[in-house]
Amino acid sequence: MFSDLIFILEWWLMLFGIGLIFLPLTFLVFSKFYDKGYIFSKILGISLISYSIFLLGTIHLLPFTKLNSFLVIIAFLILIYFLTFSKIKKLSIFGKDFFSLIKERRVIFLFEELLFLLSLTAWAFIRAHQPDIHGIEKFMDYGFVNSILRSTYFPSKDMWFANFSINYYYFGHFVTAVLTKISGINSSITYNLMIGSIFSFTFTFSFSIGLNLLQQIKKISKAKILFGSLLTAFLVTLSGNLQTIYAFFIPYKGDNPIPFWQLTFSPQTFPNSYWYPSATRFIYHAIHEFPSYALALSDLHGHLLDTPFVLFTIALLFSVFLRLRAKDLTTDIFSLSKNFIYCFLISLLLAIMYMTNAWDGILYPFLTIAILGIVFLGSILKEKQHINIKAFRPLLRLISAIGVLFFILTLPFNLFYKPPVSGLGFTCSPNFLLKIGRIGPFVFEQQHCQLSPIWQLLILYGFFYFWIVSFLGFVLKKRKNKTTEFNLSDNFILILIFCASFFILIPEVIYFKDIFITYPRANTMFKISYQVFIILSLASGYIIVRLMGEIKSFVKKNIKNKIFIFWYLLFALCLFFFVSIYPVFAINSYYNNLKNYYGLNGTNYLKSIYPTDYDAILWINKNIKGQPTILEAQGDSYTDYGRISVNTGLPTVMGWTVHEWFWRNSYDIVSPRIEDVKILYETNNISLAKSLINKYHVSYVFIGELERQKYTNLNEKKFEKMGKVVYQIGETKIFKLSL
Repeated sequence: MFSDLIFILEWWLMLFGIGLIFLPLTFLVFSKFYDKGYIFSKILGISLISYSIFLLGTIHLLPFTKLNSFLVIIAFLILIYFLTFSKIKKLSIFGKDFFSLIKERRVIFLFEELLFLLSLTAWAFIRAHQPDIHGIEKFMDYGFVNSILRSTYFPSKDMWFANFSINYYYFGHFVTAVLTKISGINSSITYNLMIGSIFSFTFTFSFSIGLNLLQQIKKISKAKILFGSLLTAFLVTLSGNLQTIYAFFIPYKGDNPIPFWQLTFSPQTFPNSYWYPSATRFIYHAIHEFPSYALALSDLHGHLLDTPFVLFTIALLFSVFLRLRAKDLTTDIFSLSKNFIYCFLISLLLAIMYMTNAWDGILYPFLTIAILGIVFLGSILKEKQHINIKAFRPLLRLISAIGVLFFILTLPFNLFYKPPVSGLGFTCSPNFLLKIGRIGPFVFEQQHCQLSPIWQLLILYGFFYFWIVSFLGFVLKKRKNKTTEFNLSDNFILILIFCASFFILIPEVIYFKDIFITYPRANTMFKISYQVFIILSLASGYIIVRLMGEIKSFVKKNIKNKIFIFWYLLFALCLFFFVSIYPVFAINSYYNNLKNYYGLNGTNYLKSIYPTDYDAILWINKNIKGQPTILEAQGDSYTDYGRISVNTGLPTVMGWTVHEWFWRNSYDIVSPRIEDVKILYETNNISLAKSLINKYHVSYVFIGELERQKYTNLNEKKFEKMGKVVYQIGETKIFKLSL
């Protein structure tokens, strides 16, 4: 455990150092925030450093090495120094000397930093009770990271499809590899440290957003702000949905959910064999995950990796919102020159989100346009300008600039990426369109009318909309009576609510068509519902505190109000109870009630399952440089096949079948390799073997337990004729070919 604490401390010091370098720029961007965006300095630095390394490596200008990564960091340090301290001693946008500002806000800075370190340590501790990089999508995610770590330039090689680059939105894995390279810690440990970091980023970023939203409320106590900020962080990071209510009822049978009120209430047998993943697969043939589940499962997947960037984007948009809604607001403030730094950072974040989890690069431009558009419309109305197309030119120029920058910033990625979708389908197509089948990118398919029942959507989002309806009911009524006014946070929250509500409707109308025929909208709902949960959690944390004062004044009027409020609060507490118990189910189930501490090394499980493979992997990582192709047994997705390429980053001829099928969007591209791998292991024809080895540029052949199990006619003598054994323990061998 002590060595794990050292790793955590080293990792935190690295992130703290990155944040410290980018602190002046962060203060500049978040000048309207009470905490000046302090905690976001880490992700700002990670974004700029990682993208710079990615760009320089893609154009083959700077190889991906530890030294060059530090050179990029030093370059940013010098650049930020000359752009701030060397030019002006007092940054006018701060209103104070930089160091005076740090001294003044040191309490909140220290609190957020301690919160970050504690949450990082806490989740790393939880991960150490089940650290295995094994199961579900972990092989894929770990393989991407290791392949990137072996890369000199980009795009990185696909570890499961030799001679091809990764065709996936893998920038989040790239960020993990960059931090791994900088830290000098082995990837088998940084995989779990990255999971801990995402938890910490999510918790502290949500805390900061909640803090700065609540700061806009007049006459609010510090205690309420602290409570609301922590509540917001909890809702975003740890809460679940209302599906936990089923833990109090006798379980239903089959895949189709039955309304809980039709089941037998059985609190005495709580939790009634409740299975925590059910909350993410409740709607039939759909996926609807949220951060608490993703963090417990700990697949280092795109949606989880993108969570810190998503929250950073929302915070940045709120900062822009506050700045543009200043008292001296005019349409002139929308000029590109006055907003270039925000324009660039928004474009960069949208690009990073697209390259990390492609759907987010589609959703958040909508939120960006909504925020900018509403603020601009408000400025026109305030200045009493005539509303026409000409009046909107400053806004259109700003949005166009963001769009152009987004295109430019994603170009190095898009040059090597082909989206694994084949069209835009409609959830319930009319009969006359079903006969047509397809019009351009639009797909009309039969038996794909899978709408979500309202009661099931309420299970997913009912907690949030209880507070949203309350917010609209209490606050709008008081505004109508002119007893209170909307503040800037109220307006921003309304925009978030509108966008999230619109997002919920998307998979009820359209979906992106992929290889999953029987549940066509599963991925579309998956990507969207995850973001909806984050947005509505942020809104709900704010709303709960916002309503505290409203409820207090409402109760004072008469006894009837007190009775109503009693039942209202009781119902609210019940809803909160159901969403708050989810992490207890998830953590206890996945981490076996935190009974056994195994440490942070995620590959130690191999010692017990495949001990000779484990030793061979250590040997490969120590002795084989670069990224030569290694032949290993091919197997189906979610099996242990592909374990050599995953744990070493060396590409193999063919790995997990369904994954490559999805990434290449065609089984015809994938299937020939399955037979080719079989031939390579089993054929006695040396000429045929040589031709396939040359075709896939195979340099090493691995023969272990799984290879001998799968290929019963395995012929290893031919490899002795084409090369030599460079590693052997028992029946496990590695051949180096010399063709």
